[in-house]
Amino acid sequence: MDSITKQRIALLHPKVTQEVTKIIEEIDQSLNGRAKVRIAQGIRTKEEQDALYAQGRTKPGKKVTNAKFGQSFHCYGLAVDIVLIVDGKEASWDITKDWDNDRIADWTECVNVFKKYGWDWGGNWKSLKDYPHFEKTYGYTWKQLLQKYNEMEFISGSTYVLL
Repeated sequence: MDSITKQRIALLHPKVTQEVTKIIEEIDQSLNGRAKVRIAQGIRTKEEQDALYAQGRTKPGKKVTNAKFGQSFHCYGLAVDIVLIVDGKEASWDITKDWDNDRIADWTECVNVFKKYGWDWGGNWKSLKDYPHFEKTYGYTWKQLLQKYNEMEFISGSTYVLL
């Protein structure tokens, strides 16, 4: 696991940090070829989420999210986006490539490990599929989490919502 991934995991909600570490380690063991998984995005600030939402609407670019601040599990540290790093340098979001030649797309191997731990995959969404995205909801909706956030129901001494 690379240092960037470790740094991004450390900022996630405390309830998922150990599990995400275990998931990434398991994926890295199964991907025995040229690709390794990296957390491309973890927790997002209000400013970061608002900027992504503005893209393709009030700012240039194509739409990349339908979620305003509070509507994404990224806002609570309960979501990650991944990318495959090929040969230690090239970022790839190719969901069909099999760099380890085991006849299973490397991306599918990642999805399978996340699913094994109960994470929802953005590739299963009906609209605006988000293949790099995984989230752990613990049975909460974003509306419930936003209410906790607005009511400052946080883990003591933090800004992580109490689950």
